[in-house]
Amino acid sequence: MTLEAKLAATREGVGKRIPVDLQAIMHDATTRLRGSGILNRVIKPGAKAPDFALNDQNGQMVSLSALLTAGPVVVGIFRGFW
Repeated sequence: MTLEAKLAATREGVGKRIPVDLQAIMHDATTRLRGSGILNRVIKPGAKAPDFALNDQNGQMVSLSALLTAGPVVVGIFRGFW
């Protein structure tokens, strides 16, 4: 299955699980974000990420540059409520 097919299946599944009124809020927020020009400022695939520092899972400040000294880094972003 191609990535595009997987994404289409995910979109279809979301459409069945999320109430229509909440979908409308999400679509409106996406439209406003796209209209803000944010896509012109995102890092493009293959580009070097700027250095940044965030707290790790233990609350300790960690910078990208420090992590890169040990090798390649994968950054995962998790949105949601815990």
